[in-house]
Amino acid sequence: MQFDIEPFEGAPFGGAKLALYLGDRLAVILRDATLGLIFADHWDLPGGGREGDENPQACALRECREELGLTVPEHAICWGRSFHEGADIKWFFVAQLPQSAVADVTFGDEGQGWRLMDEAEFLNHPQAVPAFQDRLKIWLDLRDASL
Repeated sequence: MQFDIEPFEGAPFGGAKLALYLGDRLAVILRDATLGLIFADHWDLPGGGREGDENPQACALRECREELGLTVPEHAICWGRSFHEGADIKWFFVAQLPQSAVADVTFGDEGQGWRLMDEAEFLNHPQAVPAFQDRLKIWLDLRDASL
C-alpha cells in the first residue's frame, strides 16, 4: 500500500529514521547503554545522521544497511515526512519487506542487539524512544483510516 511521501525540497536536515516492517512486525534496535548517550538502553528504529549531501531517503536506507545489513529498495518506502526537532529537521519513513528478509539481517556494530516487535508493543514500551512512538502513531492513524 502506497501513501504520500513528502517531497524533499533540499532544506538542511540532521538525519532520518525508518520504521521497517519485516512481515507485520517492526525491526527495532536496542541502543547502547553508554552513560550520557541520549536514550541509552532504549528501543530505537534504524536510522541516524545525514552524511554528505544525501537526501533523506538515502540517509535512512544507508543507515538501515549499516545497522541491520538489509538493502531496502526505495520503492519499499510507503510513507515519509519531515519533523521539526527544535531548529533541526529529521525525517521519518515507513517501509515494508517480506517476513523472509529476517534471514538476511546482519546486525551491525551499533547497539546491543535487535529484534522484531509488534506495533502495539513498540507504542507502549516504556523503553522505546518517545519521538518515534509518536511518529509511528501518526503513520498508524493514517494507515488505519484508509482501511
